Amino acid sequence: MTNGLHASGIVATVAVFVWAPALALGADYPVAGVRPDQRPANAPVIDRVVKDQTWYDRALHGVERPVPGNIEQILKDQGNWYTPFSRPGMTGRYDIRRWHGPES
Repeated sequence: MTNGLHASGIVATVAVFVWAPALALGADYPVAGVRPDQRPANAPVIDRVVKDQTWYDRALHGVERPVPGNIEQILKDQGNWYTPFSRPGMTGRYDIRRWHGPES
């Protein structure tokens, strides 16, 4: 019984440390997941996507020229969201775009 009380006290203490900073931010801070069907009114909005030559060079790393049309379309439609296409992946024989070096 003592262990149960001790464990619940620890959980309560951790909850205070985790939630206190969030509560201190106030109601103005957008919280995702409260109403998943609605975007919070004051949530940040991406208003532009910057795709300079450096962005294209990184996205096309290891892709042989001429670039296939489907890849060009993917890059054209790509916004500011996560994509594994422009980041190094697995090593060894799976590294077909040689992100990890020529011997990978």
